[in-house]
Amino acid sequence: MISRRKIAITITGLVVAGAALAGCSGGSGGGDGETTGTLNFYTDKAAWKPDFESLNETSGTDVDITLKTTGYSDANQYDAFIKQSFRTNKSPGLFTWHTGESLKELVDEGLIAETSDIWTKAVDEGWVSEDLRESYTFDDKQYCVPMNIAYWIMFYNKAAFADNGVEVPTTWDELNDAAATLKDAGVTPFYQTSTLFTFQWFQHLVASTDPELYEGLTTGEVKYTDPEIVDVMNIWLEEHENGWFSDAGSSTDPAVALKQGDFAMINFGTFYAGNLAGVGMSTDDYGMFAIPAVNDGLDKTPVAVESGPLCVAESSSQKDLGLAYSEWWMSESAQTAWNAAHGDVAFNPKAEVADPALAEIGTAIAGEDYQLYDRFFEAMPTEIVTTAIEQFGAFNANPGDPMPFLEKIQGTADKYWAEQE
Repeated sequence: MISRRKIAITITGLVVAGAALAGCSGGSGGGDGETTGTLNFYTDKAAWKPDFESLNETSGTDVDITLKTTGYSDANQYDAFIKQSFRTNKSPGLFTWHTGESLKELVDEGLIAETSDIWTKAVDEGWVSEDLRESYTFDDKQYCVPMNIAYWIMFYNKAAFADNGVEVPTTWDELNDAAATLKDAGVTPFYQTSTLFTFQWFQHLVASTDPELYEGLTTGEVKYTDPEIVDVMNIWLEEHENGWFSDAGSSTDPAVALKQGDFAMINFGTFYAGNLAGVGMSTDDYGMFAIPAVNDGLDKTPVAVESGPLCVAESSSQKDLGLAYSEWWMSESAQTAWNAAHGDVAFNPKAEVADPALAEIGTAIAGEDYQLYDRFFEAMPTEIVTTAIEQFGAFNANPGDPMPFLEKIQGTADKYWAEQE
């Protein structure tokens, strides 16, 4: 569910977008003020079209709205289409987008319908957490609703733990003790890579040391070269020097590697349970836990959250229909149906989750002991994310003095924040 993209609108892309727009009319549910009927829905998740449309029976019964789904498999083409549609009077009644900077750009241009009333109702009903609302808030107003949610947690090989007498850690010291025990037994504790998913350990180390430190990186108030960030990187370096991470250049599917015990733990989104099932693992073989905070003095344990939005275009002829569906989407009924169709945890704690293990961890994280923060990929500006992913990958491949890696990231950050002034 990677949510940041650079948009390159080519002549070909515009032609395709224009052709698609010709079919983006109000449909049977169209017309200003209508809140029942058929809603035109566009998504960059073409493979999920059957999952979305499987909800039509439930939504048709609950609120008399059904989706007519158009799925794109090319991300750049999709983003070009959506942006082009705002220039017409036929913008989509409902569409998927990306949180963070990409959403803020559309909000700042007045292109997205406000959903503050929907969020107020959802929070009051106990359908969604206040923490998650913050990810959809701009100038004290909310826009869009969460399509889905994933918590970034730790998966572990149950046999590796049991064979070496390791219990699920609940504190940072216990996690370090578990890693040391596994390493002494000849088991690599943690997965790592040098490409793409290189940021998750950094985000946890920073956010669970000091959530305000992490927040400062999102605004430029904290520099990657500040002493506090260097200290965090030195924790990571020490773990490398302890031999706690897998080969960053391995080409083995990490799900397969966890199954065969190449390493004992992998930090990933809750959606990764599907990857593990795909290689033949069940909850008899793997478990999951929220990663303990580095700073045991925090009142709540920070957990990274990844969320993709469902949005309604402000200019759409189906605006009211899209907002009516968005309100239903937040409900217990909708999210129970969505979970049955698609899996993963549910952002609505009242929804029924088919997987008992995901249900358990989802309920726990939605409780009072945890605090959600936006995943690095969405929280930071795109340009900085791109450089950071490269530099974290280089650090994983050849760990050493963290300052040269951090200086390169900060160089990109300095340029980006200077352009915002």
